[in-house]
Amino acid sequence: MFGITRTREDRWLLGVCGGIGRRIGWNPSVVRLVTIFAAAVVPGVSLLMVAAAYIILGMILPESPEF
Repeated sequence: MFGITRTREDRWLLGVCGGIGRRIGWNPSVVRLVTIFAAAVVPGVSLLMVAAAYIILGMILPESPEF
């Protein structure tokens, strides 16, 4: 799906932010901070929606065989 895979080595929970970071060429920590910022501060984006999207992506994205 979109060339995104979950990471095995650079993960905190499910490896979704690590996989997205590798795909777009960003540091995974920056992706995590942007995700937290969007969930907490941006109007219209709730923590529940972000958590649900993260869990769904964690279930449907394949795990990377390399990293």
